Amino acid sequence: MFVWFGIAALLIYVLLVFYVGRSGWRWLRPLHSKVFGWLYGIVLAVVALAFLLAQWTGNIVLGVIGAYWMAVFCLLLMILPITQLAAWLIRRIRRHAPGRELWPGVCALTLLILLMAWGSYMAYSPSVRTYEIDIAKPAPGLERLTIAMASDMHFGILSGEGHARRLVRELNALEPDIVLLPGDIIDDDIQPYLDAGMPEILSGIRAPFGVYAVLGNHDRHELRTASVVDVLERSGIQVLDEASATIGGAFTLIGRRDLSDSERGRLDEAMTGTDPALPLILLDHQPVELGEARAAGIDLMLSGHTHRGQIFPGNLLTGLLFENHWGHLEQGNFHSVVSAGFGFWGPPIRLGSRSEIVRIELTFGAAGA
Repeated sequence: MFVWFGIAALLIYVLLVFYVGRSGWRWLRPLHSKVFGWLYGIVLAVVALAFLLAQWTGNIVLGVIGAYWMAVFCLLLMILPITQLAAWLIRRIRRHAPGRELWPGVCALTLLILLMAWGSYMAYSPSVRTYEIDIAKPAPGLERLTIAMASDMHFGILSGEGHARRLVRELNALEPDIVLLPGDIIDDDIQPYLDAGMPEILSGIRAPFGVYAVLGNHDRHELRTASVVDVLERSGIQVLDEASATIGGAFTLIGRRDLSDSERGRLDEAMTGTDPALPLILLDHQPVELGEARAAGIDLMLSGHTHRGQIFPGNLLTGLLFENHWGHLEQGNFHSVVSAGFGFWGPPIRLGSRSEIVRIELTFGAAGA
């Protein structure tokens, strides 16, 4: 079944690439020649396959080309139908309008450049989103807690050293009590992360109660989870792998393996030995099984993964797929917070979403209340 789905997806992709390529070919009609036609076809085929080839070969150059192609490709699929419809309407109204073949291409190219620039800004200029949440349970010796949360950094080639330094700077500026990283810290290939010295950069994160993380589906790519954990712990980041940690005797963190991990256990197993009277904070990369978390007495569940769709209309799709795809969901004493993510996957742009760091101001109930 999976094979047939993959074949169908590939055929749809080929047809859409043909549509984009043919639209560009019509716009470039003044340059048509046999040599240009061959060059155009070869370049289109290479860039269209670059992302897939990069996944198989690990080639960095192909990865960068493929990432930017996917950005251009996604935007053109939205832009071209609009400009072509407008051109068709004008041809019906003014059959001999000058430049009627040229201006749709000019408009499409202009829109593409503007959206790429705006999308890049939204990807590389994170905002800080703040939520104030009241937890009914008391936390012994603690009235308030400031959490700084960042997910889905996808550190690697395009989300590189500069973005890592930006993360550390922004997190430290919030002066949090604790920093929590719910997955997809490293993109699929760990080597660019190491080559850029990002473990040393992330070691600069400062928080009195420390830095804790769980792994996401991209962190465990190629089944090299153990090496990722080693690298993160070298930065002073403690990875909770189906485990819990009670912080200062005041509250408990619980970390689950990603939903894509076949060895993901049950939540009650990860909670073994925890005190249900303390505030319970769950890190789970994907915002799934909220009902299970609520029934288990979890007070706050922190997730990422969705990117809030990253590129419109992806946010509409994630809104349909997840009970909480972004923001704060409150159900009785249970709270779910899902971040749009600090980084991006694939295309280095965001439209309809923005990279972010989440600040959560927790207030705990009074003892004996």
